[in-house]
Amino acid sequence: MKRKWISFGLFGLCWTAGTPLQAQLSIGAQVRTRTELRGGQGAPLPKGATPAFFTSQRSRLSMGFNSYRLKLGLTAQDVRVWGQDASTINRTTTADNNALMLHEAWAEIALLDTTVKAQTLNLKLGRQEWVYDDSRLLGNLDWLQQARRHDGALLKYDKATLSVHAGLAFNQNKEGATGTNYNNTPPGNYTATTNGGSMYKSLQFLYAAKKYKAGSTSFLFLADQFNKYHMNTANGATTKVFDKGTVSRFTTGLYTNTNIGKTNLSASAYYQFGKNNTLQQTSAYLLSVAAMKTVSKKLAAGAGVDYTSGGTKGSTSKAFDPLYGTPHKFWGLMDYFYVANPFGKGGLVDYYLKSKYKASEKLGLTADLHQFNSATAIAIDGKNSSNRSFGQELDLVANYTITKQIGIEAGYAHFFSTSLLTAPAVKNIANARSNANWAYVMVNIKPEFLFKQ
Repeated sequence: MKRKWISFGLFGLCWTAGTPLQAQLSIGAQVRTRTELRGGQGAPLPKGATPAFFTSQRSRLSMGFNSYRLKLGLTAQDVRVWGQDASTINRTTTADNNALMLHEAWAEIALLDTTVKAQTLNLKLGRQEWVYDDSRLLGNLDWLQQARRHDGALLKYDKATLSVHAGLAFNQNKEGATGTNYNNTPPGNYTATTNGGSMYKSLQFLYAAKKYKAGSTSFLFLADQFNKYHMNTANGATTKVFDKGTVSRFTTGLYTNTNIGKTNLSASAYYQFGKNNTLQQTSAYLLSVAAMKTVSKKLAAGAGVDYTSGGTKGSTSKAFDPLYGTPHKFWGLMDYFYVANPFGKGGLVDYYLKSKYKASEKLGLTADLHQFNSATAIAIDGKNSSNRSFGQELDLVANYTITKQIGIEAGYAHFFSTSLLTAPAVKNIANARSNANWAYVMVNIKPEFLFKQ
């Protein structure tokens, strides 16, 4: 009966709009629980510290509407730790833990009539995810329970082999009567960028991708701006005071992905310049190359290296910031690098081996091994250390699909750290353990329903 009423409502909506009777309403939900044992996730634990154990949960309800020249998307989510709130109240224990929010709320308008089949020109407005290429610089950070989204506008031109997208965002803290200064410090224990940086005041990007038979090549130019500020000290307390104007940082480069026989090759190169969120002049770069070969129907294996520059030259920062991507996908599952946990400004070299094994139609296994080094020499006690190794990380993950709507994932990671990793100029952990562990079990339930008229 409910389905008939929904279909009748959609019929009425399309009829009153005077458009063809083609409309779809999709409803989706997600309950994703993740139980973690953290014995050094993010950073090694000091000796004597007790590992953490908790369960976090993402609860989402999403709706989508698709009709003539119009798409709408809405996703509400709640992210919290089991037991975070007292069981007899509906109020969080602290303001920073208020986790009920809108993850997405957007409308997409087709600027060309649907009779033009060979190409589309769409305008997407509102809160949305921006995911491009391998998600290294622009990604939805889906591993994080709260994930990542942007408030902005996206103009999309797409045809069979070519895509050109332009994005724009301009952030303000509230409706104001004067001025456009922006406090870019997010509430709670969260950072805006993958390098622990502040939220941008405004952002613009141009993305172009060309597809070909064996793969694709893309170009990205991204500019983000940050509010100028100065530090003021009064009565023994130092505060940040925002000034008029902004500084701009620019990131540009190429990404390519191609298949040669049974081997997939990918490479990327990006250069970053301008001024960063600390108002420091920047000249930095990222280089990456990887290969993955299908050995058999069940096994694939490969290797790669990532290089992100670091250090300083005079007053110029050489530290590359991977912007608004998904670092958990690249630099180890324990999130030691380019996440909320800082590791200095020395840059990173990541040599890695990766493997995938499809044990059955429902069970998949992965095993990755990383060797992490500093891209530059690190000063210890006033002298540059000859050792650049941060250590090694082993990541093991198993995925089991019960149904299309129910999946279970379990993982274990171990980090063999060096004294350089815990040095004052890197993670600054006194009396640190030399080994770190992290284990998790995640249950992902994601039903979806589609109603058509």
